[in-house]
Amino acid sequence: MQIIDGKATAKQIRSEIATEVEAMVARGQRRPHLAAVLVGHDGGSETYVANKIKACEECGFISSLKRFEADITEEELLGVVAELNADPEVDGFIVQLPLPAHISEEKVTEAIDPRKDVDGFHPQNVGRMTIGSPAFISATPQGIVDLIQRYGIETKGKKAVVIGRSNIVGRPMSILLSQKGIDCTVTICHSRTQNMAEVCREADIIIAAIGKPGFVTADMVKTGATIIDVGTTRVPDSTSPRGWRLKGDVDFDAVAPKCAYISPVPGGVGPMTIVSLMKNTLLAAKKAIYK
Repeated sequence: MQIIDGKATAKQIRSEIATEVEAMVARGQRRPHLAAVLVGHDGGSETYVANKIKACEECGFISSLKRFEADITEEELLGVVAELNADPEVDGFIVQLPLPAHISEEKVTEAIDPRKDVDGFHPQNVGRMTIGSPAFISATPQGIVDLIQRYGIETKGKKAVVIGRSNIVGRPMSILLSQKGIDCTVTICHSRTQNMAEVCREADIIIAAIGKPGFVTADMVKTGATIIDVGTTRVPDSTSPRGWRLKGDVDFDAVAPKCAYISPVPGGVGPMTIVSLMKNTLLAAKKAIYK
């Protein structure tokens, strides 16, 4: 059994990006600029944005943060998006989700210029990804693909099961795994799937992205499978200074002995999500997706 170390892999990719950025600067080009919009004070969002800013520093990027209280109106937020769309100094930006209930995430996402949509959530980027055209791919699925490829995990003709059908992870993940070059045979499982354990036992690769701690148990996994755990649920933990810890969708201690490869939580997919955002920002600065 081999642990898939997302933290170490992300560090390596950040170093590769930083090297490329310094080469750009040496040629007289400006540094890539990633902006983030944060509404309210959600603890998870605060941490995630702080980690993105830190990653920008390590990659040699310029980063900026626009903060707003939770009572900002939808119209005002759409105005902020329009300003960032028009700013020639900003290569890419994200509007951190979730947003307050009175703001339509769909409206905000669709208002972002696809050329600056480094989160990969705009329908134009999703559509381009679906047909295999160059696109900004949402960060978590792209990070998982990078992990699989960098660890040399065989995918051609393998059976992959994706547990979860969200637009952020499950659906794009299933499409990427089925595309030419990866070539998995993909099944999506969700809350209405019958005999899920039986389906999972046939899988060579399981991507667990359902948001239920410990959902994937040892009896659902065949010996020699690869398990990628996307879950990041905060569960109470009196031994932690924070009073909680992150727990994945996989019962790690029970499942790991059966696996060829398995990603832990934390330290698996999480760091790769952030570094994938850095990769998209570099592509945006280079005009590599939209010429």
